[in-house]
Amino acid sequence: MTTTTTGPLSTGPGSPARGGRLAALLRGRPADPRWARPALLALLVVTAALYTAGLSRSGWANDFYAAAVQAGTKSWKAFFFGSFDASNFITVDKTPASLWVMELSARSFGLNSWSLLLPQAAEGVASAALLYATVRRWHGPAAGLIAAGVAALTPVAVLMFRYDNPDALLVLLMTGAAYATARAIESGRTRWLVLTGGLLGFAFLTKMLQGFLVAPAFALAYLVAGPPRLGRRLWQLLAGAAALVAGAGWWVAIVELTPAADRPYIGGSTTNSVLQLALGYNGLGRLDGNETGSVGFGGGAGPRFGGSAGLTRLFAADMGGQVSWLLPAALIALVAMAWLSRRAARTDRLLAAALLWGGWLLLTAGVFSFMAGIIHPYYTVALVPPIGALTGIGAVLLWRERGHLWARLTLAGAIVATAAWSYALLHRTPGWLPWLRALVVVTGLLAAGLVLAAPALARRDGPVPLPGRAGGRMLAALAVPLALITALAGPAAYSTDTAATAHTGALPAAGPAVVAFGGAPGATGPGGGRIAGGGTARGGTGAAGGPPGQFPGGAGGAPPARPARAQRAPGSAGQAGGPGGAGGPGGLGGNTQVAAVLTRLLRDGAAGYGWAAATVGSESAAPLQLATGDPVMAIGGFNGSDGAPTLAEFQRLVAAGEIHYFVGANQASFGNGSGAAAQITAWVQARFTAETVGGVTVYDLARTR
Repeated sequence: MTTTTTGPLSTGPGSPARGGRLAALLRGRPADPRWARPALLALLVVTAALYTAGLSRSGWANDFYAAAVQAGTKSWKAFFFGSFDASNFITVDKTPASLWVMELSARSFGLNSWSLLLPQAAEGVASAALLYATVRRWHGPAAGLIAAGVAALTPVAVLMFRYDNPDALLVLLMTGAAYATARAIESGRTRWLVLTGGLLGFAFLTKMLQGFLVAPAFALAYLVAGPPRLGRRLWQLLAGAAALVAGAGWWVAIVELTPAADRPYIGGSTTNSVLQLALGYNGLGRLDGNETGSVGFGGGAGPRFGGSAGLTRLFAADMGGQVSWLLPAALIALVAMAWLSRRAARTDRLLAAALLWGGWLLLTAGVFSFMAGIIHPYYTVALVPPIGALTGIGAVLLWRERGHLWARLTLAGAIVATAAWSYALLHRTPGWLPWLRALVVVTGLLAAGLVLAAPALARRDGPVPLPGRAGGRMLAALAVPLALITALAGPAAYSTDTAATAHTGALPAAGPAVVAFGGAPGATGPGGGRIAGGGTARGGTGAAGGPPGQFPGGAGGAPPARPARAQRAPGSAGQAGGPGGAGGPGGLGGNTQVAAVLTRLLRDGAAGYGWAAATVGSESAAPLQLATGDPVMAIGGFNGSDGAPTLAEFQRLVAAGEIHYFVGANQASFGNGSGAAAQITAWVQARFTAETVGGVTVYDLARTR
């Protein structure tokens, strides 16, 4: 038998097959215009550059998650459970999927700022590509490019795809689930719904119940628009639900069935249960405000981080500049899609898209607007994909229908609304790029005028004025660039500022400092809104009587980073002498430096101990652990309010020689520890001798008075 190595089997360097594949990659799908694939590749390259440029300037970004990643690189048990420390005392107050990605990166390339943050940037680029692929399938490459471009340039997306919080992976998984749902609606195949459920189950393992928010919208879209008969659609949805439960439940079951003595305490819970954490503080408690646990206060009595609840929350000072630039246009597009598909067949793709993306947007926006518990402005990154998708679909749809007066009026109205809202958002930073406000207004009015004047720029063909070839080209050459400038200039400027600024801590925010409701920069708006943006302050006043910052005295912990822009903690009262002092909780999880002398003391004394030191709260423990590379016990978890360890348990560990030092907490926190943490602190102060090391109070637990 004679075989040939020519044609498709020839894959050596410089072979025609290799060159053909490259050409196919650049050319894209045969049905797409020739410009589509190069434009997509250029968009993804620009997105990658925006998400990675100067990535290390934020150092560890959020110390809390960075410390957990460090623990996961040292212990596979810590990896699996999401432990804060390698000795597996307590977990972070979230499920660990996002940590797994970062920990695998850090295990492969070593723990540093790049290995920690680069996975988030990759997840952002992948989210943009998936969004393009989903929108393009039904509405063409132009709609896909607009959708991906809008999403990539939304300021909160740039913030979170350069950060080590769980939200980057959450958005990628939800976007992947939207793609799988669209494929299910196309084909009617069960496997795509099973994939949807599996991805949303993994989203639960990323950020608990927030990963399930989109499930009702996706299920409704398939129930209405799926091609099989109703009975088959119902059992297919049940199969998807089973996959969702399995995707989330396998890890939950293992954790719940593991004896408490053989696993870390579930941080943020009140009963050492991941189910209680998911349904309580991190679940229903976020809706009604009864969120006792971690940083929750119960009864809705705690500080607000995202402004007052209500219809205007997403447009107010805290969240407006983060995500709402094209929210009016997306809502207008959704109304237009619903109107055009009102008499369409059940399986119509436009109807399905309205249900899929509109359901995602309305459901998530409604929950964010009215939830009474803790909400941070960066949560709004979950709205980025549907805003991008609806904007892209609506723009192309109305452009194609511009021969009709209603379509021209709607498109022109969307452009004017976008220009007006961009002006309003930019006016909240009156001293920052003041010329940009005038630009978006001028380009918006010109673009809207050109759209309305479409019949005058085109040939007439019959009784309905339709753009002819010459007139259509003229209109496109003028109106489209102006409309894109109107839509993207503001968010692009905010995004560039975000990428150029170091962000640290638990309360990051995108863009420059804003003025709320006519107030001065730095003032707090109604409902305790965030006013100054761009990053959490590294220092700030510590606990009452404590020094500025957390552990003063120089390097030793995080990699070098440019000082972060000062930020008042969202919603903090900022009372002098209270937690955080005049500027709110300064340095909350914020890349804090540790004195070299303290680092040496803890590192040199770590041998033979399970924990080099213990301190109240993970916000005090994280920089110590990152600086020394050794486990540090976070008494009481994130906020020092968890019930672990009890005083008796702590005393047993000290007697067994498991903990060497106790470090006085200099990190401002909500209450600075309570309950068992306060009892432990009092016991240590009464029994052991205090000494000051690098400006911090330290007790050697191996030596009693």
